Amino acid sequence: MKIAIYANDGRQSMAVSRKLYQKFADTHFIFDNDHPDIVVTVGGDGTLLSAFHKYAAIIDSVRFVSVHTGHLGFYTDWRDDEIDDLVISLQSDNGQSVSYPLLDIRVKYKGTPKAANYLALNEATLKRSNATMVTDVYIGGEFFEKFRGDGLCISTPTGSTAYNKSLGGAVIHPNLKVLQVTEISSINNRVFRTLSSPMIIAPSDWVTLVPSEGRDYSLTVDQQNYHGKQIEQLRFKISKKSIRFAKYRHMQFWRRVQDAFIGAEYEN
Repeated sequence: MKIAIYANDGRQSMAVSRKLYQKFADTHFIFDNDHPDIVVTVGGDGTLLSAFHKYAAIIDSVRFVSVHTGHLGFYTDWRDDEIDDLVISLQSDNGQSVSYPLLDIRVKYKGTPKAANYLALNEATLKRSNATMVTDVYIGGEFFEKFRGDGLCISTPTGSTAYNKSLGGAVIHPNLKVLQVTEISSINNRVFRTLSSPMIIAPSDWVTLVPSEGRDYSLTVDQQNYHGKQIEQLRFKISKKSIRFAKYRHMQFWRRVQDAFIGAEYEN
């Protein structure tokens, strides 16, 4: 089995990373940072997101295992004091995995003949920095509304627990391969109207945004930011690709939600 270790630059994460390197070397794993079978991330959810984007080109052939060195996240399953158990689990790996949907993003920039394509694990957002964002919203190719406000957030089911939740969106189980659109400070009065509610979009549909002209739009794809180019059109759809996690002890989704927002020991 080929292993890659992806750690953030925090002191604790680097220390855990060094221990993992030694234990993997002692147990005769093969290190391959370019085409690994398993990527072990050390840090938190942000580290996992960075690793996902690094290996997005080979997402179909790689699985992830995450070790957290802080608070338990939505994608991190192992604590930093469980390294020995993790190595033993990898030694007896049988290829099982659990997968989560990804968001496919296609962006047509003005003056560029070919559209740019991105994948997001959590969400994408479109905002405008110097003026109210005005964009036509199409669902399944049909015009739906003209949005005016600060921006729009399009999230995956697992990403529904991130920025989407802070905007009042619903938390969605990842077995439902849908995307969610939530508004960011929309303008609603007698002149301008939007739905002003989160929308759950079926996997067979897609969302298209056609923003008004301007070069001051900011597109985020997870923690990555793209700006400075004039966007003609964006299309969002649930991807045919998915991220896979090695299923040694992958925590059940609603348990993660409980731990993150309520507390595992909470009692009435």
